[in-house]
Amino acid sequence: MGLYVIAAILLLPLIEIAVFIWIGGMIGVLPTILLTVITALAGTIMLRQQGLSLVTRMQSELNAGRTPENEVMQGAMIVLASIFLLIPGFVTDAIGLLLFIPPVRQALVRFIISRSNVIIVDGAGRRRPDDHVVDLDQNDWAEKDSPSGPAGSGQPKISPWSDERDGKPS
Repeated sequence: MGLYVIAAILLLPLIEIAVFIWIGGMIGVLPTILLTVITALAGTIMLRQQGLSLVTRMQSELNAGRTPENEVMQGAMIVLASIFLLIPGFVTDAIGLLLFIPPVRQALVRFIISRSNVIIVDGAGRRRPDDHVVDLDQNDWAEKDSPSGPAGSGQPKISPWSDERDGKPS
């Protein structure tokens, strides 16, 4: 994953320069610069408009007693879209504009959430009881390689959930 980030950091400016040169050759220098300024202003306006509606939706979710995890992800996508629109360049502008489209943003949020392990913690730092997570210290668990225990030890491993030495649950 780190290699992809480094490649993106190195390649994005080169791609942006190439697109600037190509578009500047097609429409001219002044219209190219003007178009870049207009997209930055559009990003600012869209952030304000969609950000305010998102804050309203988050507040209604909180008032209903639900966790606004979807709204938080939507907000992160809107901030990311605004950053892309503020960065000078047509490729980043295209990505930013795509992130302002709600169905595209929702699809990306679903993609990220499907590949994430999210644990919701209440205000006191306790996990919700329905998250099916067992929190163990390092001394509370051990890996099982075989029924006879660690290689060469001749001793069976003991599971913290069993009363027997063979590791079967009690």
